[in-house]
Amino acid sequence: MTGNPAADFFLAIAIALGAARAFGAAARRIGQPAVVGEICAGILASPMVLSASVSEALIPSSVKPLLSALANVGLATFMFIIGYELDGSFLRRGQSAALKLAAGSVLIPFAGGVAVAVPLAATYAPGSRTAFCLFVGIAMSVTAFPVLARILADRGLNRQPIGGLALAAAAIGDLVAWVCLAGVIAFAGVSGQWRVALLPIYLLVMVTAVRPLLARALRAADRRGTPSTTLLPALVVVLMLSCSATEWLGIHFIFGAFTFGAMMPKSALEHMRIRVIEQMEHAGLILLPLYFIVAGTKVNLDGFDAAMLGTLLAVIAVAIGTKGVGAYAGARLSGLPHSDALPLSVLMNTRGLTEVVIVAVALDLGLIDGNFYSMMVVMAVLTTAMTGPLLKLVGAGGHDSRAAAPSGAVETAVTRRPVDEIAQKAPARTE
Repeated sequence: MTGNPAADFFLAIAIALGAARAFGAAARRIGQPAVVGEICAGILASPMVLSASVSEALIPSSVKPLLSALANVGLATFMFIIGYELDGSFLRRGQSAALKLAAGSVLIPFAGGVAVAVPLAATYAPGSRTAFCLFVGIAMSVTAFPVLARILADRGLNRQPIGGLALAAAAIGDLVAWVCLAGVIAFAGVSGQWRVALLPIYLLVMVTAVRPLLARALRAADRRGTPSTTLLPALVVVLMLSCSATEWLGIHFIFGAFTFGAMMPKSALEHMRIRVIEQMEHAGLILLPLYFIVAGTKVNLDGFDAAMLGTLLAVIAVAIGTKGVGAYAGARLSGLPHSDALPLSVLMNTRGLTEVVIVAVALDLGLIDGNFYSMMVVMAVLTTAMTGPLLKLVGAGGHDSRAAAPSGAVETAVTRRPVDEIAQKAPARTE
């Protein structure tokens, strides 16, 4: 590049954001979520596709740490939004269909993932083999809630009972996945991270001190008519403190961001909640695509031989097969007919954004090596890309509303805000 570190940094941001925008828009034009295009843009900028010198010229090694740091801020913002939008009210309303669908789409893929990981651990686990096997089980059980919501909205399924049921089940599954991943990370780090024992104290402080203080502050701001833009800097400060705390404890910062979002008061302040989420999304809209560009540049299939190709095919087959069978079985146990259970099994196979975040965290923490990371990213992109075409194949395509939908990478509140309303329409049993 220019040789000037500051100039190179800003130029790399411009290239990364420009590529993310262009490839994300191209992906949406062919009926795919923007995240598919963004990851592909990163892969195309990696040394696997370009020569090492060209890749270095586009994103120099000297600016990658800065770019990753900026991308992590976008990821923290996104995880805060996920936590803040988490609403368990549908659980309290007896949505047994969602619970059964979630159970099937989590338990069977988890078991299949652990089973396929056992013979792979000796090759692809740089640390604890047990942690590797548990991680693969978790990764197989993931459904990408945000990307699923975008797909449902694009195809006009978000206001239909099947869409509400899929979203409710995905919300439950994602919550279980994040909690289990935190447990695996804690397990893997127990021998060298005594601080993880303080995690219950962190959670106690968040529940008994931070949450009541937030509720009091938000109610006071609401009474005074304080604009949410005034509150935002204070919320960002607490968000960064929460991320720092979980990193210090030995648990990834995404859990600090998610926990802070989940602790945010929701009832009786819905109008303020919506405004805060919309404003936080503006930052995520700019920064989160950087995360997927960086994630894509880490994919490297150059050293793949026949054995690795066989492993990749096995991972893809187990991911698709166990998720499809598990979701279908859960739907049928809920009393849903085949005509609904089949498209649900397709929808729950969407992994996309959530999968990429989880495997990137696993790579950073040494739970998996670079080769297995590349396989999992390929699997995530494939299972996400196949959702739209398979929906059409099973006759559940709905109408295409992409022309009216935003093309940003933060596919969250815009499409997920009516989740609770939709979940109420999902039948507990349909003969």
